[in-house]
Amino acid sequence: MTRNPVAKLLLFGATGDLAQRMLLPSLYGLHADGLLPDGLTITGSARSAYTDEAYRDFAKKALDEFLPEDRKDEAAVGGFLERLFYQAIDLSDHSSFGPLAEKVGDVSGGLAIYLSTAPSLFEAAITGLESVGLAGETVRIGLEKPLGYDLASSREINDAVAVGFPEERTFRIDHYLGKETVQNILALRFGNSFFEPVWNAQGIDNVQITIAETVGLEERAGYYETAGALRDMVQNHILQLVALIAMEPPARFDGTAIRDEKAKVFRSLRLMTPEEAPNCTVTGQYGEGAVKGEIVHSYTDELGKPSTTETFVAIKAHVDNWRWQGVPFYLRTGKRMAARRSEIAIQFKPVPHSMFGNRGGLLQPNMLIIRLQPEEYVQLLVMAKEPGLDREGIRLREVPLNLSLDSEFAGTRRRIAYERLLLDLIEGDQTLFVRRDEVEAQWTWVDAIRAGWTANGMKPKAYASGSWGPSAAIALTERDGVTWQDD
Repeated sequence: MTRNPVAKLLLFGATGDLAQRMLLPSLYGLHADGLLPDGLTITGSARSAYTDEAYRDFAKKALDEFLPEDRKDEAAVGGFLERLFYQAIDLSDHSSFGPLAEKVGDVSGGLAIYLSTAPSLFEAAITGLESVGLAGETVRIGLEKPLGYDLASSREINDAVAVGFPEERTFRIDHYLGKETVQNILALRFGNSFFEPVWNAQGIDNVQITIAETVGLEERAGYYETAGALRDMVQNHILQLVALIAMEPPARFDGTAIRDEKAKVFRSLRLMTPEEAPNCTVTGQYGEGAVKGEIVHSYTDELGKPSTTETFVAIKAHVDNWRWQGVPFYLRTGKRMAARRSEIAIQFKPVPHSMFGNRGGLLQPNMLIIRLQPEEYVQLLVMAKEPGLDREGIRLREVPLNLSLDSEFAGTRRRIAYERLLLDLIEGDQTLFVRRDEVEAQWTWVDAIRAGWTANGMKPKAYASGSWGPSAAIALTERDGVTWQDD
């Protein structure tokens, strides 16, 4: 990869929750390990009125709270804080961009902008940046989701961004793509010869992708009520996982080749008709229940008003191409679920003939499980014979072959996703960022589902907090003879 590091980083939304929990700790981690370019300055910007010193105090408190103990180093923290500067801005006030440009200074050495703000302010932000010379050829921009509400609003945002930043200088962030285990999908698929011959409709029966959360609304009520589970999780994170599982082998590990193949998958997703929506999708909304032994309130109680927003969605999807024709992809995500889990389960087809049947040996189809969180591991379930003399029949049992990334690479520092993505933004590597044609193909598919819900008047079904969602989600797979992987 050709690295083209910038000399300056401009961080919008620099006092927000994401900045405190993820961005500042990630940038510190890169600094502490000597990965940031020498002399790189970081200018934070938000509505709050801070001096440079006051913002450094703010950042230090965030690091004290959110850094793991083993990462805290007084000298490294001090050196990191020296990189930080601050300039207040009101993105809706055009006149406030002049002082910001003055604070940032000369950008001929390269500037990376991280824009974490409401999409409604994107156009004003781009216009303001352009007007003060902060959108030229030496400037690139990273955009934090959500990028739109549907295809039309997504295009509107992307058109506004494109005025100041062409595609090669636009970095759309999906933090799931920065996760180590997500990238390991590529290594697993394309770095090992034994998977590829069966990684298709001839070898795979179905694919299940689950992103389950135990939390409720937390501080996101305003956003979540207008988004719902389909827009919040499926349109980006889950569909990106679908693409990595379903894509054809790229010719090279670079941003163009990988994103070309992902875009082909999104264009191959079967658009759902209104007639199919009731049978191929399930929506739910959590009610009261118990999570981790604690009684929790319903979604509407937390929200404080009635709502038809879905907090759970399950979908039976298809990728209509040569490799995947006829293979169902079962997708689900929800809040207040039984466990926190992000996982891909690939169910292989059974052996064509069992020689053990007449001796009582029962076979289960092989399954490959890729766990993304909270643990990180790859597990292959295979059949093995139980020890014994077999005089009363052969007993076969499913046993796991485990690759625990946590233990196998125990001596290696595990990076959080934002460390990798921020470093790639600073260095100009677009491989793990989402291209515009990907985003628009994702929205096209999601919009068709929502249109089906509207046409059928579908409302979310209630499910108890601490469960795996509405019973209809179980039926979605069971009528195909498939069971969700919930172990």
